[in-house]
Order: sequence, then C-alpha cells, then structure tokens
Amino acid sequence: MFRRFMLILIYLMKSWSRPLNPMRILGIDPGLRVCGYGLIENSSGVLKVLEAGVITTNPKQTLQQRLDEIYRSLAELITESKPDVMILEKLYAHHRHPATAFLLGHARGVICLLCAQYKLGLVEYLPTRIKKAIVGNGHAGKLQIKNMIERLLNIKGGNYLFDVTDALALAVAHAYIAALDKRKR
Repeated sequence: MFRRFMLILIYLMKSWSRPLNPMRILGIDPGLRVCGYGLIENSSGVLKVLEAGVITTNPKQTLQQRLDEIYRSLAELITESKPDVMILEKLYAHHRHPATAFLLGHARGVICLLCAQYKLGLVEYLPTRIKKAIVGNGHAGKLQIKNMIERLLNIKGGNYLFDVTDALALAVAHAYIAALDKRKR
C-alpha cells in the first residue's frame, strides 16, 4: 500500500513539474546546396527528435530558384511543426573562402526573413559555443558532434548527414544554454 502511494506521489510530482507547453526548437544548418534542419521538443529537460532532414537544391538552378526552394521548404516545415524558436550558427567567414560566406549569407537572409514573417524568435550562437555545450570542447570535430548528438538523442542507425546532426546540435545546445540561463536568474 505504501509503495503504491509513493509511486502515485512521484508520478504526480513529475506531472506538476512538466511545462504545459513543451518548447519546440528548430535548429538550421544553412547552406545553398544542402540545408540541414532538426526539430526537437524540450519537455522539462527531456529532449525528443520530432523531425530532421535536409533541403537540397540543384546547383544548375539560378540563385533565386535555389533560395526559393529553401524558403518554400522551410515555410512548409514551420507551418506544419510550429516551432517556438529557430537557432542558427553565427556567420563565420574564412578569409580563404569569401565567396562561400556571401552565398551562405543569402541562405541565412531567407531564414531570417522566415523568422520575421512567422514571428519566431531567432537565436544565434558562435560555433565554439555550440561545440562546448554539446561535447565540452569548443574545438570538437564534426564526427565528435555527430556521435554525441546520436547518443544524447538516442538516435539509432547513425546514417544522418553532418548537416542534420549539426542542425540538431544547434537545437540541443540551445535547450542546454537556455536551461543554464534560467537557473542563473
């Protein structure tokens, strides 16, 4: 009898501590050729993957057509999944590849426009901050991030592209960072 009472009490305490509306976090790893996305749900610190994948564009199409494809695909994803916040990596331009940074800027511009149109919060983090939140090392490699994300989110199979695991890492890192910021207040 006492054990049953304790189990019921524990269940009630857990249900009282759960937020009424879990937060949906959409991480985007922007790219003009391949744009990765990962949508997770954070319910009292329990993270669950809702959807993850890539948007690919045809390099033979014009820049406008490729940006339109990214825009339409992400708009559909946002409409269907209704995220609370979108997470991007802060733009980093390497001096050896300035053209890449310009092209990436176009894709990021489309994503920022979507945030404004759908009234989504937009949060940006430095790549080192994301890596530190996920692996504990701000200079971790893509494979380390991929392996840790697969472990943290209990993803079986491990056949996700780096674009997808990078997007999921953005979402997971935001969940962790937001929780730490909340505790500090």
